Amino acid sequence: MFQQASSARFREGAEGCNDAVVPAVSTTAGKYERDPMILATTVDELADRARTMIAGGERLLLGITGSPGAGKSTLCAALVGALGNQATLVGMDGFHLANDELVRLGRRDRKGAPDTFDVDGYIAMLKRLRDQESPVVYAPAFDRGLEEPIGSAVPVSRDVPLIVTEGNYLLMGSDGWEYVRPTLDEVWYLDAPRHVREGRLIERHRAFGKTFAQAREWTREVDLRNADLVEAMRTRADLMVEVLDDLALEDSPW
Repeated sequence: MFQQASSARFREGAEGCNDAVVPAVSTTAGKYERDPMILATTVDELADRARTMIAGGERLLLGITGSPGAGKSTLCAALVGALGNQATLVGMDGFHLANDELVRLGRRDRKGAPDTFDVDGYIAMLKRLRDQESPVVYAPAFDRGLEEPIGSAVPVSRDVPLIVTEGNYLLMGSDGWEYVRPTLDEVWYLDAPRHVREGRLIERHRAFGKTFAQAREWTREVDLRNADLVEAMRTRADLMVEVLDDLALEDSPW
């Protein structure tokens, strides 16, 4: 399942989600140019693809990745909402290191970078979810108001066929993250124009108390640097998509 993406693979993967890919467009410098390898689709079409994945009845793990501000959280919430009791969302954000620990390590000022998460804990949780040995597994969540992870906040029943997990670094190939991808059955990469992502991130940071200048600095010095890492790994995904629905309400800068 862990394969490099190819144009043939995307044409195959489009069968449940439209056969058309987003065409490349001529642009002037500084404007967004769509990648012809990226599938233009909708939440409903992706939900249909997920239903096809779990038609056999076995437990599967689906990863949703993409740069900060791409709309991952909103897409995942919409997918899980569409699938009802067939799916549960377990996010990577629940494995943020606590703020006190980030301060101790000298990493608080770049929270959201790969080394500010408990990657081993995340992998252990994914393996527990795959093994289905317990009737209920309790996963952590991330409290946006507190900016802290909350343990045992998400109950996952053994009989739920699809686990959706989202985060920036699902396709990363080093520093312990390389063990995430083999635990997942598919990974979808969500694309969005850089200027859209930047605008969303600035507004989100302002909503949680930063001034405009602080929000812009954090977005450019932390979030968009992390985005460069994420974008470099996107061809490892099973599917790259641009969702045509409005994903502007995404609630996580990570």
